[in-house]
Amino acid sequence: MGKIVFEDSEVIVYFKEVGENSEKLGESLNGALVIHRLDLPVSGLLVLAKNKKSADKLSRDIAESRFEKIYTAEVGGKIEQGEVYKDILYHDKRNNKTFPVKSLRKGAKEAELEFEVLEKRQESTVVKIRLKTGRTHQIRVQFASRRHPLLGDGKYGSKVNGKIRLCASEVSFFHPLTCAKMYFSCVPWFLEKNE
Repeated sequence: MGKIVFEDSEVIVYFKEVGENSEKLGESLNGALVIHRLDLPVSGLLVLAKNKKSADKLSRDIAESRFEKIYTAEVGGKIEQGEVYKDILYHDKRNNKTFPVKSLRKGAKEAELEFEVLEKRQESTVVKIRLKTGRTHQIRVQFASRRHPLLGDGKYGSKVNGKIRLCASEVSFFHPLTCAKMYFSCVPWFLEKNE
């Protein structure tokens, strides 16, 4: 199980472990409302609202890009420097897999992220990612389609076994009641020194 990092009358900031279902978290947290989700095999920080008014405010902030989520990932291969990735992604619901496609069509959506290189390792690169859009499996697909699959992500081409090396490592948002800027961060499990 994950743990509550912060809680007040309006919001809960929760650290989700790999394998926890973010959609079901609200049930175990006294009916809190999930504002954004993380894939089942991904860990990291999630924000939940404790009432509908706060949920509506936070959801509006997400839609207006006033809610920032930053991810840390370890991807296969060497990347020399950060850049912006722009793609058109199509999510196949039947197989729960996302693919880059050449042009917009029914079910396809534009996807954009930017990243910077944090650390170059022997066979991999650690990157810090800012999502501009929130598409299903977006980070996993955008890196995999450029021959840099996330380590541990067999679904999208990684030959490395184990957990997917992706973590929602930072979140910042405006408190729905006080409007104060809130910021939380965590160390991704794959960067912990005791590994």
